[in-house]
Parts: sequence; structure tokens; C-alpha cells
Amino acid sequence: MWSSKLVRRVALAATAALALTGAAACGDSDDSAGGSGGDNKKITIGYMSWDEAIAASYLWKNLLEEKGYEVELKNVEAGIVYQGLATGDIDLFLDSWLPQTHADYMKEYGDNLEKLGVWYDNAKLSIAVPEYVSDVNSLEDLADKADTFNGEIIGIEPGAGLTAATQDKVIPEYGLTGKLSLKTSSTPAMLAALDGAIKEQKPIVVTLWHPHWAYANYQLKDLADPKGTLGGTEEVNTLARQGFSADFPEVAEMLKKFKMDNQQLGSLEDLMFNVHQNDEEKAVEEWLKANPDYAGTLDAATS
Repeated sequence: MWSSKLVRRVALAATAALALTGAAACGDSDDSAGGSGGDNKKITIGYMSWDEAIAASYLWKNLLEEKGYEVELKNVEAGIVYQGLATGDIDLFLDSWLPQTHADYMKEYGDNLEKLGVWYDNAKLSIAVPEYVSDVNSLEDLADKADTFNGEIIGIEPGAGLTAATQDKVIPEYGLTGKLSLKTSSTPAMLAALDGAIKEQKPIVVTLWHPHWAYANYQLKDLADPKGTLGGTEEVNTLARQGFSADFPEVAEMLKKFKMDNQQLGSLEDLMFNVHQNDEEKAVEEWLKANPDYAGTLDAATS
């Protein structure tokens, strides 16, 4: 069974996606349907259901609201976020993986976006199994073990860069076509499947990534990728719609200073997804109390 938290995140993502695409289709110019459009106090942050994206987005919602801004969060797939940034329906995106995972989106929309900075520099895509799956250690092992996993790799959202890498590179280059298929749905669904399999000590193979709290919560093993199909280490960037820095110079300067290390991000994700599972805002408040100097490091007035 899915937890109420996972069900809620799936429902929110679906609702937000319909709302955003509906507004774009209708050509709605009302500020409530999209980005600020120059409104000096309203900022819309788009994010997909990757946990570092959720954590960073709720963190910035808190930080900006403390400075008097009105912040709206939109939970949609990555492609819709990029489209929203390009059209101005979304102001900010805090989880752009470059240079590889979101390369196609940047090729299509990059000329219409502002890149404000890198806040995490040790990101990596992975395909993982629980450590108790002792006879599978590499992506090269999967072809002969397809039946072990019921012929499925459990994936995330169809529009994710990780999904494209798995479908277009991992499966054909490791001879998995016709043996293992990628089952896509959502990040919460993947995590629910992983949790259920581990509780029953059943084999499962999932698409995953670093940073992610699952690595602290479960004993997982990344499968070796000798062909380099999932790419190397990447950077997580903050992107904005064109003209954002001119409209919000204070916020742009704060975002340029935004950095998180493994300990900071890991502790925030632990509070958000394990301690306060139904209250992201409470998790952020508790994390900021435990890190009282953090907000000051982002102040636009500091050098």
C-alpha cells in the first residue's frame, strides 16, 4: 500500500500539471495562472517530484516569504517546468541537472532562460538494487537476471532525463531490449515500490539518483555502469525566466549565493520525508532553527 504522503504527492503533481498546461493552452494572462509577469512581490517556483527539488523549493518558499514575497509552488514534470520558464508562467526552477540530464530541455528552451548559479555539484544518475540482491552488481548482469525482477526496471516520470537515459541508452547498450522494460509512473510510486520490496526482502531494480534520502534510509547498491550510459557527475542549477533578475534583483543575488552540501541537504530531506512526512513547511522551519546562520549567508547585502 502507498503511504498517504506518497498518494498526496502523486495527486498534487497531476493537479498542478493540468492547471499549468490548461492555463498555457488558454493563453491565460492572469498572474494567478503563472509567473509574476513583473509583479514585485509574487514569485512562482516550479519543481518536479525529485526530492532535492521539493526540499529546495520549500526552503526557498520559506526564505522568500520571510522577506515579504508571495510564493506559489507548482509541482509538474520537468518538461512542463522548462516550458513554463520559457513562456514566463514560472519564475524559478531549482533543480536543473546539467550538463547531461536536462541537456535536451536546455537545447530547446535555454535561450529564453536565465542561469543563476550552481547550488549542488555532486549529482549523479543511478540504477540501484537493494544490497541483499547479491548476484547483481553491474548493469551488465541484468540481461541474465531479467526474470529475477519480473522483466521490469521500476522508473519515475516519463518526462524525466533519467527516464530518457535508461530507455535510450541503458536498455539498448546493455542488451536489455525484450528482456527488461522500463515501467514509468512517478517518483513517489517508485519509492513506494522500493519500500514495499525491501520490507518483503524481494528483488527490485529502480532508477534513482544522488543526492537522495533513500540511500540513508535503505541499504542500496548502485549498479556499475562500465559503458557510461548514465553519464558522470553533474551540477544542480537554479534557472529563472528571462527578465527575472531585472524584476527581482534582491532575490537573484540571494539565489546566486545558494549552496548546499551533502550534510545540509541530507538533513533537510530527512526532516521532510522521514520525520515530518506530511508537512514540508514544518520540516523547513525545524531545519532553519537547527541551522540559524544559513539564511544570513544568502542575504543580498552580504559580500
